[in-house]
This record gives sequence, structure tokens and C-alpha cells, in this order.
Amino acid sequence: MKWILALLVAGWLGGTSGAWAETSLDPAPDRFVAGTSYTLGFWVLQHGTHPYEGELSPVGLRFTRPDGESLTFPGTPLPEAGHYAASVVLPAGDWKIEGLQGMFMPHQAGTVSVPGGLKAEPVRKESIDGFVAQGVDYWGAVRPPGFPDLPAEPAPVARATAASAPPAPPSDPLPPSAPPPSVTSSRVAGAAGVPAWTLPLAAAGGAALAAGGWWLVRRRSADDEEPPPRDPSAETIVISG
Repeated sequence: MKWILALLVAGWLGGTSGAWAETSLDPAPDRFVAGTSYTLGFWVLQHGTHPYEGELSPVGLRFTRPDGESLTFPGTPLPEAGHYAASVVLPAGDWKIEGLQGMFMPHQAGTVSVPGGLKAEPVRKESIDGFVAQGVDYWGAVRPPGFPDLPAEPAPVARATAASAPPAPPSDPLPPSAPPPSVTSSRVAGAAGVPAWTLPLAAAGGAALAAGGWWLVRRRSADDEEPPPRDPSAETIVISG
């Protein structure tokens, strides 16, 4: 009775709007061989567009053969939101792959043939469109298959205010005004304010004094010299008969 009630609750949750998720597989090895261990990465996204906000348990991959044999491998959370990895070892046969998604209903993720290759279910276009429309990117370089990088939001443009605006550069100083024209005066500031017209007279007087001094020196020199001796023959008068 309890398991019937659990199935009814799970079915109700799966059918309720918003209570569903999708599992998508990462790129897998090219070939699977029976009895060999492989690691498969997979994503569990609510609505197929974003990680579930909370803890999901159990999460893993379930492989089922047409004869009813089923193998379940638990998933280990990886650093990226909604990303898991499971180590699987399969016997020979054709297997259907389902993602176990905690409280959400299992979701078919692909098929694999052993020996042979794995074929993953493609990510629905509606899921990628929904991811782009919501405008929130949850991942970096490692992201679900087919999910594009969303452009970064432009940085807000800072508006300049009176407080934040840089100070205006100082304006060029005005060129110094020309000095006022000098006032011509009839008096030249000489020693003790002597009038300009007296300067030529002073110069002429100085020249006259210098000439007079030179004449006196020459006169004294002439007086000090002895006269040359007289020649008596020069004063003899000869009278011829």
C-alpha cells in the first residue's frame, strides 16, 4: 500500500506544473565494451533550463535491457551546478538510459549498445530557448551540451555629478599688461637731482681746467731748462776794406 501511495505522489509531482526536469548526457566514449568501466557525465536541469535550487536525491543513471534487466549507477556531484558523473560497467546488450532526478520523474537520456556506441538524446530546442530567454547564465567554460554563453551585462554607466566630476583645468592666466609709457621729464635724476642742462657746462669746465693745468706744466718745464751757450763768433762783425 505504501509503495502505491509513493507512486501516486511521484506521479502527481511529475504532472504538476514546474515539477519536472531533464537529463542530458555529456559527450561519451566512441565505443563501449562489455565488462569495461566508463565514466559518463550528465546534467539534471529543472524545466531543462536551470539547476534545481536544493538537494536532489537520488541522482544517477539507470540502464534497462529489453529483457527487463536493470542496472543503476549513482551520480557524484561535480563542481558545476546540476552536473554529475557516474562510473558504469555494462554487460553485452542494448540498453535504454534514464536519468534519475530525485523527486522528479526519470527522464530518458539515450541508448547504448554493448559492444557498440552510445546515442544521446538531443537537448530540446525549447530548453535552450528558455535558458536564453531567462537571461541568467549559471556556468563558465564547462556547461550543458548546446547551451550558449550568454553575453555579459553591460556595466552601468556612471553619471557625472558635481561631487564626482573632475575639477576643471585652470584657465590660462591673462598675459601681463604692458607697462605704462614712461613720462619724459626735463630733469634727469642725477646726483641730488641736478638739472640736465648743467651737465654739459660741467663737462666743458672740466675740460678747460685740464687744458689750463697742462699749459702750466709745460710752462714750468720751459723755465727750468738752461739756455744754450752763445757762440762768440756768431756775434763778431767783420768789416772788409
